[in-house]
Amino acid sequence: MSLFAVLAVLIAYVIGAVPAAAWVARSRGVDIRQVGSGNSGATNVLRSLGKGPALAVAIFDILKGVLAVVIARALHLDEPVAALCGVAAVVGHNFSPFLGFRGGKGVATSFGVIAVLDPLTGLGVAAVAIFCMWLTRFVSAGSIVGAVAAVVLSLSLARPLWLSLVVAVLAGLLIWQHRDNVRRLQAGTERRLGDTPVEKKVLT
Repeated sequence: MSLFAVLAVLIAYVIGAVPAAAWVARSRGVDIRQVGSGNSGATNVLRSLGKGPALAVAIFDILKGVLAVVIARALHLDEPVAALCGVAAVVGHNFSPFLGFRGGKGVATSFGVIAVLDPLTGLGVAAVAIFCMWLTRFVSAGSIVGAVAAVVLSLSLARPLWLSLVVAVLAGLLIWQHRDNVRRLQAGTERRLGDTPVEKKVLT
């Protein structure tokens, strides 16, 4: 890659690293890393702060993935490089230097990347994930099933190999980030949407 492309990837990482969930929670006097799962993402915000803040965080996190790809395209970089910028944004979200290289699980940001790279696959993923969440009331299950659906759809639609590989990498990273959720699902201890909200830990 050219130096220009490398800089674009680094910028995308910084965009992804912006910790919306932590900052929104902090504005409410809550340390998001000390409540619920400790995850800096929309689901934990939903359980600790409610629907409004969670929706704001989800939209912001989706836009991080979209913006990373759009900026790369605006700079006239090749599509595989734009996709790599999207992956960098997800990595930044999951391992943010602003949070000691902790972060979220990359669901919303990954969706933003996939939706802008391949809108049809993004639409299918959203439908599958939302249906699974509605059916099971498990956000984690919907996220994992959606990730698998993204790979299946990308391959079924005969997308370019580089695009299917990017989707597979994002799906694999998402599933890895949900490994604790998988264990809780297997043990029957995973929390469902609508369960009792977590106790807030107010910043002092």
